[in-house]
Amino acid sequence: MRINELKESQRKKGRFLVRLENGDILRVTEDELLRFGLRSGMELDEEALEALRASAKASSAKAAAANIIGGRALSKKELTRRLVKKGNEEPDAQAAADWLEDIGAVNDASYAASLVRHYGGRGYGPARVREELRRRGIDRELWDEAMEEMPEAAEILDKLIQKRCRGDLSDPRERRRVCDALMRRGFGWGEVKSAMERYVEMIEDD
Repeated sequence: MRINELKESQRKKGRFLVRLENGDILRVTEDELLRFGLRSGMELDEEALEALRASAKASSAKAAAANIIGGRALSKKELTRRLVKKGNEEPDAQAAADWLEDIGAVNDASYAASLVRHYGGRGYGPARVREELRRRGIDRELWDEAMEEMPEAAEILDKLIQKRCRGDLSDPRERRRVCDALMRRGFGWGEVKSAMERYVEMIEDD
């Protein structure tokens, strides 16, 4: 396959456009330009062309991954899923995520800890926070250490109950409404029950 034209991309710095005689356009990096010795008029045999295509796809996935992770923190699995959704093949997406992990741009342990702090700070309980870690693709082996960043459940619950109580907790309906709301946020029944009892005692003391 002959290279009809080779020129620098006007849209992306460090990218080059390789126009083949069949009309295909490959977007390559300077690394591929040098590694394959690319030049206009060059003839590529089938093996070299296939290797160039594979390398170009891998480089494209890396560039997309770096662009995505530059916008917001993601887990390695989230990043891989996004790359696949954008049209990258699974092996290329996984390799790009591995590359960013190797250079420290993706760190699931750090990301998990930040998620725990974020959702714990917003008043969510341990069960809800663990579900968020699962949804974000964080490996379970990282959960325990990350959950150490979780604020004390009692502290969160005391604040939530004071904020949510609109009436007398001796009213079963009001008590049930508050309990249901707190358990939906990921707190266990035992934690909620103890917090409700503390609130009642505080009210009575006042």
